[in-house]
Amino acid sequence: MTPSAAPSGPGAPGLDIPAVSVTPGDIATTTLTVRNDSDIVEAYDLKVVGDGAEWTTVEPERVSLYPGTSETVTLRLAPPRSPEVRAGEMPLGVRILPTEHPESVRVLETVVLIGGFHELRTELSPRRRRGWLRGRYLLAVRNQGNTPVRVGFTPGQAGEELGFAFAPAELALEPGESKELRLRVRTSSPVWFGDPVVWPFTVDARETGERTETENRPEEPPAGSTLDAEFVQIPIFPKWLLILLAALLALLIAWFTLVRPAVRSAAKEAATAAVQPRPVPSEGSTDGASSGTGETGRPSGGSSQKPGTGAGPGGGDGGATGGGGSTGGTGTGTGAGQQSSATIDLKTGGGQSRTGTYTVPEKTVFGITDIVVANFQGDEGVMTITFGDRKITTIALETFRNQDYHWVTPIRIGAKDTVTIDVTCAKPGTPATGQQARECHEVVNVSGALSSTE
Repeated sequence: MTPSAAPSGPGAPGLDIPAVSVTPGDIATTTLTVRNDSDIVEAYDLKVVGDGAEWTTVEPERVSLYPGTSETVTLRLAPPRSPEVRAGEMPLGVRILPTEHPESVRVLETVVLIGGFHELRTELSPRRRRGWLRGRYLLAVRNQGNTPVRVGFTPGQAGEELGFAFAPAELALEPGESKELRLRVRTSSPVWFGDPVVWPFTVDARETGERTETENRPEEPPAGSTLDAEFVQIPIFPKWLLILLAALLALLIAWFTLVRPAVRSAAKEAATAAVQPRPVPSEGSTDGASSGTGETGRPSGGSSQKPGTGAGPGGGDGGATGGGGSTGGTGTGTGAGQQSSATIDLKTGGGQSRTGTYTVPEKTVFGITDIVVANFQGDEGVMTITFGDRKITTIALETFRNQDYHWVTPIRIGAKDTVTIDVTCAKPGTPATGQQARECHEVVNVSGALSSTE
């Protein structure tokens, strides 16, 4: 450039700087001629000031001139390719400081025309999404250029199986600004069975709108990028479910064709055996028991009966009471002993423990073959059943409503031994009336053969 020679005081140089254009990422140079119009030898310090001082240098930074001489220095402008260097006009100054006459300092200003450039940075996350019918993605866009832009989005797919929806459909970005938008991908129909189906697609993010004259660079196409992604459509019913259904179907077929007929046949044979008539003891039985039955357990016939062998295990009145429980019984005589039963009816307050007993009469042995336990209220707690010194079982009340036990070989307990139930009531249940009971209520029926020891 050719500066003018207009002195502005003793030691003031004559200089001028024309406007200069530069695009971020490129380098532009210009020259400045400094002339000494004073009458003494003068040294000048040159320093760039203004917004572009960080990326502008002057070479050399100091010149010494005899009167009437001049020297040319070079200004080197290298703005970085950054959104911070905005496109448009930018003021730039060079301060000229004479060493001998510092009061004659001058700042020469000029205008730097910053050219525009366009660059977009895009990111799609996740790149792979799984779903039955639809998938959601997040698209982040950042304007890395130095001019405001509008960005539009175009989806791409080899077929027409997918539908796309952008929210919002277009973004306006200032230099250095970042924004996000949502992308929804939807398939036209579900996959019911089989393997997952992979649908690849692309998203093209491009700058839209017209550029200004300062932004037009024929060699630079519209900024943008193309992102690859996939939507994996998973089947509604997985493979393992088909295998499970096939196994269940095979089990059903096996049940109806093999197991069920065998079970029904076995049940029918058992029922037939159960209804077979039992042999009736003759009149000359050793114990003299008759086949008569009575509510009190006494024989209905006129044959002799030894004391204490009534059908009720509680003795002649057919019942006994122990520990808050009531008992009662009925029986029929047989040749091997008198068939008998006793009932222990026990009520227990919530949070309490009580015991109900039945005592075997004197001079008898009770051979127990059956127990029926009733928890008709659905109480919660623990029950322990004991024959004499032998603990038979301990059960949680909440696990049953009715429970029965049977022995092929009778459990024999001697005279004056007891059948005992210990109940700890944790919480009374709710009977059929629908109102919670105030106390637990359990009933135990014991059946077997009562034989005389004489």
